[in-house]
Amino acid sequence: MKVAVDTGPLKSGDSVRGIGVYTRELIDAMQKAGGNVFEIQPIDYFNHQSSTINHFSAVHLTRFNPFYVCLPFNKPKHTKFVMTIYDLIPLIYPDHYQPGVKGWISWQINKFLIKRNVDAVITISETSKKDICRFIGINPDRVNVIHLAPRSIFRKLAIGNWKSEITKTYGLPESFVLYVGDVNYNKNIPLLIAACKQAKISLVICGKQAKEIDKLDLNHPELRHLKGVDWTGVVRVGFVSDDDLVKIYNLASVYIQPSLYEGFGFPVLEANAAGTPVICSKTQALVEITSGAAVFTDPKNSKDLSKKIKLLMSDYELRNKLASDGLENAKKYSWKLTAERTIKVYEKIRI
Repeated sequence: MKVAVDTGPLKSGDSVRGIGVYTRELIDAMQKAGGNVFEIQPIDYFNHQSSTINHFSAVHLTRFNPFYVCLPFNKPKHTKFVMTIYDLIPLIYPDHYQPGVKGWISWQINKFLIKRNVDAVITISETSKKDICRFIGINPDRVNVIHLAPRSIFRKLAIGNWKSEITKTYGLPESFVLYVGDVNYNKNIPLLIAACKQAKISLVICGKQAKEIDKLDLNHPELRHLKGVDWTGVVRVGFVSDDDLVKIYNLASVYIQPSLYEGFGFPVLEANAAGTPVICSKTQALVEITSGAAVFTDPKNSKDLSKKIKLLMSDYELRNKLASDGLENAKKYSWKLTAERTIKVYEKIRI
């Protein structure tokens, strides 16, 4: 069985985001796991001619945005379509992710094409599966939940000179809360900043958006929640390499994922794998993937988050327990397992 996996996300700004990590790691793991049964062929699907695609038993589409048409209109007669839909957060917060007329039309087209042409949907959490079934109106039997995994680079590091070097390079405080990611509405950054100020602890944010906040249009619906936010004292290091990021995880006193809503939560598992204690919002997907290896907080209450931060900073035994539980939780996830479960989806639709 020859399977084409779309590499489009690796050739855009998504390459350094979760969708790029997913595409890259999945292809690598499946090429190792496929054996003699599957031939995994990475291709940029939308830049290929349909005659080339006809040679594949299945095509796995790895990019999805509800407000852009993400499927071809024509499906080769003997080819199966698999599509990964990560989450539908833009539909959950329409005031902040406004589609416009073109976006709304594209969403209607996507729903039609998914129901007509997609043989199996893969998603990354039970939370996202519920959203997909609700918004698209697709049979739950066609939606397969396959969890992602932290990459092997994220791990607990031995003590070494790297600590002083990385601290100096990025101007890191002795103790700090860490957040990794974008500053979209659902990420709940204003509450995180407020809670850290209340707890009187430094906040370090890794991510390009936070670093360049002064260059962004805060009147845009997706960013207007950041208007009036006081960034004083927040250490915004911008984009960092994976080698440096794992070191920053190891230096952090606690990692916080304050999101109002998530489809998964890569950084939480990365922090788990690095042995960094985690505080995260009590939202469905984050509860699902942490398996209790975190302290949960109300994402709409900065005082509650501040209280949890103070608790962890003062309770050494609790921090050690969370670090230990996190390391064990991270072991449950691997790209090998993700690949094996994905291949089972290919097998299911081939029958």
